[in-house]
Amino acid sequence: MNRLIASLVMPIMLTACAQQAGTPAFTASVPSDERKALIDLSRQKWVWMAERRMEQLEPLFHTSARFVHMGATMNRAAELDVIRTGKIEYRRADISETSAEMIGDTAIVYSKLRLLAVVGGNEVTNPFSVTETYVRGNGRWQLAAMSFTRLLGE
Repeated sequence: MNRLIASLVMPIMLTACAQQAGTPAFTASVPSDERKALIDLSRQKWVWMAERRMEQLEPLFHTSARFVHMGATMNRAAELDVIRTGKIEYRRADISETSAEMIGDTAIVYSKLRLLAVVGGNEVTNPFSVTETYVRGNGRWQLAAMSFTRLLGE
């Protein structure tokens, strides 16, 4: 019971502390068009991954980016290689839910999706919660981190 209460109260306390310390908290005041642009960029990224559009993915992926798949963590070069060589073929992402939150020049896009991919020659479909972290620099957004969490019972 104590853990449940702590898990419910802790996010509120962290937000309050961040606001008191002058650190921007998740901002609901961010214009909806900017949130929509981030969601659109995230959705477009799935298309580029499926089509192996390296000319769009290379500048999108930050040089320090990390990608967390089920049981594997890759840097930018490794993720681009996986896409380029077809080690994982991202065929289609059927996105059912998406939201975007911002903290200064950092954006977090949350998605719930069903991913159709070919892994090791086998076509697989899995439900995922995907968290993408974008950073803004030089007037554009770059993907700094992407983490896949397989949803159980879906």
